[in-house]
Amino acid sequence: MELAHSLLLNEEAYRQLGEVQKAEFIFAWLRYLEKLLPATNRSDVREKQKTLVEQLLSLLNSSPGPPTRKLLAQNLSILYSIGDTFSVYETIDKCNDLIRSKDDSPSYLPTKLAAVVCLGSLYKKLGRILGNTFTDTVGNILKAMKSAESQGRYEIMLSLQNILKGLGAAAAPCHRDVYKAARSCLTDRSMAVRCAAAKCLLELQSEASFMWSTDLDSVATLCFKSFEGSNYDVRISVSKLLGTVLANAIISKHPEKDAVMSDGNSETRLGSTDVAASQHMLVCALQELGNLIHSLGTTAAPLLQDSSAGVLDSVISVILHPSISVRLAAAWCLHCIAVALPSYLTPLLDRCLEKLTVLKSSPEAVTGFSFAVAALLGAVKHCPLGIPHGKGKIIMTLAEDLLCSAAQNSRLSAQRTQAGWLLIAALMTLGPAVVSHHLARVLLLWKCVFPVSPKDLETEKSRGDSFTWQVTLEGRAGALCAIKTFVSHCGDLLTEEVIQRLLPPLPCAVDLLTQLSSILKTYGSPLKTPSVVYRQRLYELLILLPPATYEANLCALLKELAADLTAPDIQVAASTFLLPPLCHPDDLLLLSPSLQETDHRFIEEQLLLSNSIACGSLEYDPYSVCENDVEGDSVPKPLSPTLSVISSAVKLFGVVCAHVGEAQRLLILEQLLDSIKHTKGARQQVVQLHVVSSVSSFLKYVAASKGNLGPEEMRRPALALVMGALENPNPLLRCAAAEAWARLAQVVDDGPFTASLAQVSFDKLKSARDAVTRTGHSLALGSLHRYLGGISSQHLNSCVGILYTLSQDSTSPDVQTWALHALSLIIDSAGPLFYMHVEPTLSLTIMLLLNVPPTHAEVHQSLGRCLNALITTLGPELQGSSTSISALRTSCLLGCAVMQGNPDCLVQAQAISCLQQLHMFAPRYVNLSSLVCCLCEILLDNSMLVNLCSPYLLLRRAVLACLRQLVQREAAEVSEHAVTLTKDSREELIPDTNIREVGLEGALLTLLDKETDHKLCHDIKETLNHMLTSMAVDKLSFWLKLCKDVLAASADFTTVTCVDTMQEEEGDKGDDASVLTPRNGDRFHPFTNPRWATRVFAAECVCRIISQCENAHCAHFDIALAQEMKRKDSRSDFLVLHLADLIRMAFMAATDHSDQLRLSGLETLLIVIRRFASIPEPEFPGHVILEQYQANVGAALRPAFTSETPPDVTAKACQVCSAWIASGVVSDLNDLRRVHHLLVSSLTKIQAGKDALSHLYNESASTMEILAVLKAWAEVYIIAVKRHKNHKQPLKTTTISEESVRNGSYSSDGLLDLVHTDLGTLSRLWLAALQDFALLTLPSEFASQLPIEGGTFYTAETSENAKVHYYNSWALILHATALWLTSTGFADPDEGASNLSRPVTPTSMCQGSSSGAPVKSPEDVYTDRFHLILGICVEFLCSLRSEATMESITACLHALQALLDVPWPRSKIGSDQDLGIELLNVLHRVILTRESPSVQLASLEVVRQIICAAQEHVKEKRRSAEVDDGAAEKETLPEFGEGKDTGGLVPGKSLVFATLELCVCILVRQLPELNPKLTGSPRVKGTKPQMLSEDGSRLVSAALVILSELPAVCSPEGSISILPTVLYLTIGVLRETAVKLPGGQLSSTAAASLQALKGILSSPMARAEKSQAAWTDLLRSALTTVLDSWDPGDGTHQELDEVSLLTAITVFTLSASPEVTIIPCLQKRCMEKFKVTLEIKDPMVQIKTYQLLLSIFQCPNPAVSYPYIYSLVSSIVDKLQEIDTKKPEDTTELQILQEGIKVLEALVTVAEEQHRSQLVACLLPILISFLLDENALGSATSIMRNLHDFALQNLMQIGPQYSTVFKSVMASSPALKARLEAAIKGNRESVPVRIPTSKHTKHPGKNLSIQLKTSFL
Repeated sequence: MELAHSLLLNEEAYRQLGEVQKAEFIFAWLRYLEKLLPATNRSDVREKQKTLVEQLLSLLNSSPGPPTRKLLAQNLSILYSIGDTFSVYETIDKCNDLIRSKDDSPSYLPTKLAAVVCLGSLYKKLGRILGNTFTDTVGNILKAMKSAESQGRYEIMLSLQNILKGLGAAAAPCHRDVYKAARSCLTDRSMAVRCAAAKCLLELQSEASFMWSTDLDSVATLCFKSFEGSNYDVRISVSKLLGTVLANAIISKHPEKDAVMSDGNSETRLGSTDVAASQHMLVCALQELGNLIHSLGTTAAPLLQDSSAGVLDSVISVILHPSISVRLAAAWCLHCIAVALPSYLTPLLDRCLEKLTVLKSSPEAVTGFSFAVAALLGAVKHCPLGIPHGKGKIIMTLAEDLLCSAAQNSRLSAQRTQAGWLLIAALMTLGPAVVSHHLARVLLLWKCVFPVSPKDLETEKSRGDSFTWQVTLEGRAGALCAIKTFVSHCGDLLTEEVIQRLLPPLPCAVDLLTQLSSILKTYGSPLKTPSVVYRQRLYELLILLPPATYEANLCALLKELAADLTAPDIQVAASTFLLPPLCHPDDLLLLSPSLQETDHRFIEEQLLLSNSIACGSLEYDPYSVCENDVEGDSVPKPLSPTLSVISSAVKLFGVVCAHVGEAQRLLILEQLLDSIKHTKGARQQVVQLHVVSSVSSFLKYVAASKGNLGPEEMRRPALALVMGALENPNPLLRCAAAEAWARLAQVVDDGPFTASLAQVSFDKLKSARDAVTRTGHSLALGSLHRYLGGISSQHLNSCVGILYTLSQDSTSPDVQTWALHALSLIIDSAGPLFYMHVEPTLSLTIMLLLNVPPTHAEVHQSLGRCLNALITTLGPELQGSSTSISALRTSCLLGCAVMQGNPDCLVQAQAISCLQQLHMFAPRYVNLSSLVCCLCEILLDNSMLVNLCSPYLLLRRAVLACLRQLVQREAAEVSEHAVTLTKDSREELIPDTNIREVGLEGALLTLLDKETDHKLCHDIKETLNHMLTSMAVDKLSFWLKLCKDVLAASADFTTVTCVDTMQEEEGDKGDDASVLTPRNGDRFHPFTNPRWATRVFAAECVCRIISQCENAHCAHFDIALAQEMKRKDSRSDFLVLHLADLIRMAFMAATDHSDQLRLSGLETLLIVIRRFASIPEPEFPGHVILEQYQANVGAALRPAFTSETPPDVTAKACQVCSAWIASGVVSDLNDLRRVHHLLVSSLTKIQAGKDALSHLYNESASTMEILAVLKAWAEVYIIAVKRHKNHKQPLKTTTISEESVRNGSYSSDGLLDLVHTDLGTLSRLWLAALQDFALLTLPSEFASQLPIEGGTFYTAETSENAKVHYYNSWALILHATALWLTSTGFADPDEGASNLSRPVTPTSMCQGSSSGAPVKSPEDVYTDRFHLILGICVEFLCSLRSEATMESITACLHALQALLDVPWPRSKIGSDQDLGIELLNVLHRVILTRESPSVQLASLEVVRQIICAAQEHVKEKRRSAEVDDGAAEKETLPEFGEGKDTGGLVPGKSLVFATLELCVCILVRQLPELNPKLTGSPRVKGTKPQMLSEDGSRLVSAALVILSELPAVCSPEGSISILPTVLYLTIGVLRETAVKLPGGQLSSTAAASLQALKGILSSPMARAEKSQAAWTDLLRSALTTVLDSWDPGDGTHQELDEVSLLTAITVFTLSASPEVTIIPCLQKRCMEKFKVTLEIKDPMVQIKTYQLLLSIFQCPNPAVSYPYIYSLVSSIVDKLQEIDTKKPEDTTELQILQEGIKVLEALVTVAEEQHRSQLVACLLPILISFLLDENALGSATSIMRNLHDFALQNLMQIGPQYSTVFKSVMASSPALKARLEAAIKGNRESVPVRIPTSKHTKHPGKNLSIQLKTSFL
C-alpha cells in the first residue's frame, strides 16, 4: 500500500493487482491524496493537474463504490480549488453526460452515482465561481431522479444539499424545483432517502424563505406525513428540519408570521385554562415536575418553600383527581420530591397518612393517598437518613384498619382492600430492620386471607357473588404481592421458621388458581382483570420462592401455565417484552433500533404505545409505585396485567418444567407443539411466540443450573418447537429461537446431536431461497459456535464457506446482515482455529465495505462487528512487522477509515470500537492525532464546542469508551491533539466554550453537565479521572481553574458567599473578601449554572488533585521551597501557592444549597486543613500559612450548625471543627472560640440524648449526629491533653519565636481550659456512648438481656442502623474517656456516688433504669468504668477485622496506655493475673496481624505497663507480708512472684511466659538469626552484624526493656527459670547488631541491649539467698558467651564492634556481683580483650577503651579493680611515653593522650598510700614531656599547644596536691625541672587565654564518659 502514497496514481502498480486489491489501492491513494493536496505547493499541483484530473475522471468509469466515489469527488473539488479552474467546466459537462446516459444496467449505476456525488462536491467547494452552469446541472440531476432507484434518489438529495450549500442565495432560481423534488423524497419508501431529503430541505430553508412563510403549513404537514412508518433516523432528521423551520418562522419579523404566532399563543392560553380536563396533560406535567425536582436535588428547597408557588399543595390536591393515572402520577411526583429533598419525606408522609385517616370514606382519597404513602415509602431506600421508626407502626396499624373495615362499606371494599395491602407491600421495602417488628402481624394477615382447606374454598365458591369475588381476588392478589415484596426485600428474615409459616396458604392459592376459569364462567367479565392480576401475583411470588416449597403443586401449576400460554383469547403480540431477555444481547443489535438505547427513549416508548406495541404504564400496576425504580428518576413502567401474566408465566414455566418428572415434561412439550399446530393465522403467531419463549426460558434455566434435558425422546418436540420458530417471519422470534437452538445443544451435551443440528442448518441454507429461513439458520450456526466453541474444523470450514456466500447476496441486505453477524460470532468463538480464515474474511469484509450502498446501514453494522472480531482474533500479533501481518494491519486500518466515513452513526461507533481495539494491540500504527480529532468532532460540535453534535447515544458512548482507553495510556498527547484540532479549525467557528482555554478536559466537564445517560456520565468521569491522575500535577493551575470555574458558576453564588466579616477582626477583612467573593471583573464563565452533580464531581477532583500532589514534589506542601523554586523557574507550579483558591473552592461548596455539595465541600476543607496545617509561614516565624484563613473556615462551618441543616452535614462539619481545633493552626484563644462555640452549641443540643433531635429522620440519624459531636469533642480533648503534656516538657517542643511561646503558653493549657468547662458533661456522655457501644457489640445470644428501650443514644428498634455510627466513633471517644479517667485518677471530682444513675451515666451496665436500684459505691463505679474500657479494648483487639482502621487500633492502644498510667487500674491488672495474661495474648495477636510499627510499639508500651503493674503487685505483697510477719520470721515467708517455690512457669497461666512469647515474636521478626531453629544451633552464630531500620530498632529496644523487667516479677526460683532465655535474647541482640559506627558510637539496639543487661545484672534476684548461686553460674556463662562471640576463631567476626564488647565486659564487671567476674579464667580473658583493644589503631576505639578502663579503675571494690590495674597500667604508661617519638597530629590523637592521663590520674587517686608516690613519680615525667619551651611554643601547632596547656594545668593541680613527691622528682631530674620552668616562663609571655582552650578540648571526652556512665555503668 506504500505504492499508493504518491500525488499521481501509480498505474503500473495498480495494473498488477487483483480486483479486490485494486479497490483497496484506489481507496488508499484517494485518502492519501486528500491529505496531500492541501499541503502541496500550488505550482506543483498545477503542473500535474491535467494528468491528475484525467486519472480521477477515468476512475468514474471503474464502478467506484460509495466510499470511493465520495473521496473521488472531494479530491476533484480540492484539486480545482487549489489549482486552475479552466477545465472544471469540462469536468462538469462530463459528469452531466454520464448522468444523462441511457444505460440503466446495474453495472453502470456506480458510475452515474459517482458523477452525481462529484457534481455536489464541486459546487459545494467552488460555489459561485462556476457561474450559471448550475441551472443545467440541477435540471439534469432532477430529471435523472425521476427514473432513479433508491440509491440514486439518496445520492441526488445529498448532492443537491451540497449544491445549495455552495451556491447560497445564488441558487434561488432552482429553489422551487429542488423543493418540489425533495418533498416527494421526504415520504419515500426508503428511509435513507427520507433522511437525505430532510438534510436537503434543511439546507434549502436557510435561503428559501417561502418554506417558513407561505409554505409553512405544507412543510409542517409534509413533515408529519414523513413520520408515518418512519424509523428513528428519519424521526431525528425530520424533527431537526421541522424545528428549524418553525424557529425561523418565529424569529422572522414579517407581519404574516407574527399573526400566525399570535394566533397560536391565544390558542395555547385557551388550552391551558382547561388543564383539569386533560388527564394526559396532568400526568405529563406531574412526571416532568417530579423529574425536574429530582434532578435539582436539595437545591430545589427554595422552590418548595415559596408559598406563592404552592408546589406541594398543588401536587397533593391532584391526589384526589377522579383519574387513577393522575393520582398515581401525583404519588410518583411526591416520591421524586422526597428523594430530592429528604427533609420533606417525613412531613409529606405525615400529611398523607393524616389525610388517609380523615378521608377514609372517600374512594378517591383512599386510593390516592395510599398510592402517595406507598410512593413515599419507596423513596426511603434512596434517603440514607431514613424516616422515624414509629412510622412503620402507624402504617401497619392503618393498613390493618383498612383491611378490617373493608367489609363494612361495600362502596369502599375494593379500595380499602387494595390500599391496605399496598401499604403493607410498601412497608416491606423498608427492609429487615423495620419489617422484623411487624412480621408476626403480617404473617397472621397472610394466613387469614386464604381459606384453611380445599373444603372451605368449595364453600366460598358456592356462596359468593360477582362483587364479593372481585374484592376477594383483589385482597388475595394484594396479599401475594405483599409477601413477594417481603421475600425480595427482607431475605435476612427468611429463616426456616418464617418459611414454614409462609407455606400453608400456598397450596390453597394454587387451588384457587386452578378454579379461576370456572369462577370466571360463573360470574362473567367483571372478574376477568382481577383474575389475571391474581395469576400474575401468584406467579411472581412462586418465581422468587425455591421450587421445593411448592413441590406438591408443580403438576397443577404446569397445566395452568400451559393453558395461560396457549389461551384462545390472547391477541397481543408480546414479542417486544418477552423475547429480548431470552435473546443474546449481541443479537439484539440485528433488530430495530426500538430495542436500543437512545436519548429520546421516552418519546420512542410513547410511539410504541400509540402503535399498540407492548409498553408499560404506571396505572397497570399501582404496586410498582413503591418498588425499585427502573433507572434513576424514570417512572416505573409495568406492563398491562394480560402481558405481565404472560411474562411471569414464561419465567415460571422455565423453573417448573425443569422440576417436574420427565414423563410430565415430555407430555407438556408435546401438548405445546400440538397447540401451535391447531391454531391458524395471527393467533398461531401469538401462541408460537409464547410457547417458544417458554421453552427458551426452560432451556436457559436448565443450562444455568447445569442440568440436562432428559431422555432422548424429549429432544424431538423441543427441536420441532425451536425449528418452527427459526423460520418465523418475526425477526425477534428468530433471534430467540437461534439462542434456544444453541441452548438445546448445550443441555443435551452430546457431540453427534450438536453435529446433527449444524447439519440441519447447512442443508436448509443450501436449499432455501427465502430470506427468513436463511437469516434464521445463519444465526443458529453462529449461536451454536458461541455456546459450544469450535465444533470441529470441518464444520468450521463449512460454516465459513456458506456464510461467505450468503454475505455476498446483494439482493437481500437482511440475509447479508444476519450472515455477517453469524460470521462475527464464529470468528469470536473459534479463536486460534480461525487463523487460516482471517485473510480471506478480511478481504471479503473490505470488499463489502467498499461496495455495499450506504443506504444499507445494517449490513455495514454487521461488517463492523466482523472487523472487530477479526482484530480481536489477531490480537497482539498486529504489532508484527512481517509482510503478511503488515498487509492485514493496513486492511484493518482501511476498513476503519471506510466505516468512519459512513453516514450511519452506529457504523461510525463500530469504526471507533475497531480503532480502539487496534490502539490496544498495536498502538504504534494508529494515528492518535487523527483519531482524537475524529472523536472530538463527533462529541463536540466544532461550531459550538459545548453542544452535542451526534444525536446518537450509542455513538457518543463509543467515543467516550475509546477516549477513556486512550487517556489511560497517553493522556497528555490526547489533550494536546484536542487543542490542536481547534487551532487548525476555521476561524469562523468560534465556539461558545473556547477549547483552547478549557481544553478537552473543560469540554468533557461541560459534556458531563449536559449528559443524562448514566453509563456515559460514568465514562466521562472515568476519562477525566485518568487525565487528572496523569496530568494534574503538571498542569496544576489549569486543573484548579477548571474546578474553580465549575464551582463558582453557581446562579446563587453571590447570595451564598456573603461572609460575615463584620464579626471577624479588622485585620482579616482584606484577605477573606478576596478569597470568598467573586471578582466582578471576571469575564463570562465557561460553565453556565452547572448542575449540582457536576459541581460535586469538581469538588471531588480538587481532593484528588491534593492527593496526587502528595505523591509528587515535596515543594507542593512547603511554601518557602515552592516560592524559591518559582523564582528560579517561573513555569514551575506548586499546590501550596494555590491555597487561597483551595480554601475558596471548599468554602463555595460547603455553603451551597445542595446538601451533597456541602458534604463534598466540607470533605475538601477537611483535607486542606489536614494537609496544610503544619506548613510554616516564612514571613511570620512561629505562624502557619493557614492562620490567615480562620475567618473563612469559620464562615464555611457556621451554616452547617443551623437548626434546619440535615444531621449528616452537621456530623461532617463537627469532624472539620475538631480537625481545625486539633490542627494547632490557631493559637489565640479568642480566635479559637469562633469554631469552639459551634461545638459547644452542638453539645448543648445533644445533651437531652436520643429524644432531643429532629423527628424528620430515622432515630439512627440522631445517633449519627450525637456521636459525631462527641467524637469531635474527644479529638479536641485528646489533642489538648497531648499539648499540655508536651508543654510541660519543653525539651520536646520545637524552636519557636518568643512571641509564639508567649501565645502558646496560653494555647496549650488554654485549649485544655476551654474543654475543661464542659468536661463534666462530656465525660458523662462519653461514658454513656461507650456503654451503648458495649451493649451493641454483645453477641446475639445476649439479645434478651439488652435494655428494652435501647441505649442512651439509640433506640432498640434502630440498633442495627445505629451500629455503623458507633463503629465510626467509639475509638476516639474511648481514648478521650481513658484520658479523662487518668486525669482524675479514677476519682471523679464532679460527682458523688449519689448521682451516678442512668441515663446520664452508664455505670448501671444493663441494669433496669428503675429509681429503686441500689446506689453504687465509688469503688464499684470505678470498677465498672475500668471494666467497660478494658472490655471494649479487648473485644475489639482480639477480633480485628480487615476493615478495622489504624486510627481505631491506635486509639484503643493509647486508651490502654492512659488507663495503665495511673496506680488504681494498674493495681487491678496486677492483682488479676488471668486478666493480665488475656491482655498480653490479645496484644500478641495484634502484633502478629498488624505490620504497622506504630501499632506494634504502642502494643509493647502497654505490655511494659502490664509488667510494671505486676512488679508493683509483687512488691506490695512482699512488703505487706514482711510488715505482717515481722522480720524475725523472714525465712518462713511464702515466695511471691511467678515460679513460687518450684520455678515452674505454666504456659497459658503465666504472665511472664506470655510476655516472653510476645518479646520473642518481636525480636525474631526483626532478627531471624536469634531463632535457634533457623540457625540450626542453640548458640548465637557468628553472622555479620546488621543495622536495623529506625522502626525495627525502636521495636527491639522496647522488647529489651520489657525483658529486663521480667526477673522482678518472678520468685527467686522463677527468675532462675527465665534467666537463660532473657540473657540469650539480650546478648543475641547485642551480637547481631553490634555494627561499627563512626565516632565509636554504639548502635541504638546495642545500647538498648547493654542497658537491659545492666538492669538484669543489677536485679535483686542476683543477690537473693535462694537464687544467688544459680544466677552467678548463669551470668558467668553469659559473660563467656559474650567473650566467645568476639573471638576471631574462624575469621568471620572482624565486622563486630570492639566498643560494644568492651562496654558489655565493663557492664558485667561493674554491675554484676564480684563473684561473677573475679574468677581468674574469666577475669584474665576480659583483661586480655582490653589489652588487645589498646593496640587497635582506630583512635576512637582507643578513646572509648580508656574511658571504660577509667570506670573500672574507679570501682570501689579492689577485688574487681586491682587485677585490671596491675595488668594494664604498664601498657598505658608505655603508650603515653611514646610522645617523644610520635607527636599527636589531630584532635583525636590529642584526646587519646588526654584520656590516658585521666586514667593515670584516677589511679593516683585510688592507689594505696604506699604506692601513690611511685605513681606520681611515673606520671610527672609524662606530663612534663608534653610541655613546650618559649621558643617551641611560638611555632607549635594548635594541637601541641593544646597538649602543652593541658599538661601544664594538670601539673599545677598535682604539684600542690603531692608536693613532697613533686619536689623529690624535680630534685632528682634537673632536665625535667628545667623543662617545666621554661614552659611556665613561655606560658606567661604567650597569649593569656589558655585555660578555656584546654577546657574546650577536654569537653567532648568528658561528656562521652558521663553519658556512658549514666547509660550502663
